[in-house]
Amino acid sequence: MLTGTLSRPGAVLRYECRPGERPAVVLTHGAGMNHEAFAAQAVALREAGHQVVLWDLRAHGDSALAPGTRFTAEDALADLAALLDHLELDRPVLVGHSLGGNLSQALVRRAPERARGLVVIGSTWNAGPLTRAERGMLRLAAPALGVVPESRLPRMMAKASAVTPAAIAATEAVFARMPKHVFLDVWRGTVALVEPDPGYRTPVPLTLIRGARDRTGNIATAMPRWAAAEGVSEHIIPGAGHVAMLDAPGEVSALLAGVLTAG
Repeated sequence: MLTGTLSRPGAVLRYECRPGERPAVVLTHGAGMNHEAFAAQAVALREAGHQVVLWDLRAHGDSALAPGTRFTAEDALADLAALLDHLELDRPVLVGHSLGGNLSQALVRRAPERARGLVVIGSTWNAGPLTRAERGMLRLAAPALGVVPESRLPRMMAKASAVTPAAIAATEAVFARMPKHVFLDVWRGTVALVEPDPGYRTPVPLTLIRGARDRTGNIATAMPRWAAAEGVSEHIIPGAGHVAMLDAPGEVSALLAGVLTAG
């Protein structure tokens, strides 16, 4: 249950901050999901002694949009920065899944002094070069999703995102809470965060994680290129799909706790 409230222009955000002696970790979920995607990891990180922040992006979970307001990536990015300010966090580690990973990348890119580390799970490389096919895929994704009947979209997205029956069911349930027109705005927001700059390198310690069976977008091809360009290891979770935190909660939790404790 999220106990904190932060009023923002056009939205009211819900969050929870769990105390700890180790550096703060901010967990940001993906498009169409909510903070529960990181439930297992939040427990593991708290047990490892970290201060842990969970929150719902605007228009997701318990965070509401004001009437007439549409979701944009810029607003969500400003929300993340405002949450760090509100909680007076001193250079937390930003951990983001999917859209949350894109937002976390963008904040580090714009204000590297705000984070001590970046962990990206199942997210494409914002600054990475795009092939012609990848550009076409990004351009056509929202129109393609737009023709899917609203009643079928949650199940379709869940089966594309998760592998295990439990993770599929949990993902479908949370996707079903978001109206289709809002989800399409969120999807467009994710695409807007992709800003190729092949010469850019992440200025803080970087950890990359993806499920071995993640077939979402260009993640399976972009993340290995990203790891090679940055000179870091790519952590691949066997048997997991796009929502690796739900498909393999124990493995992802142990990996995060190990990486952050070592850092």
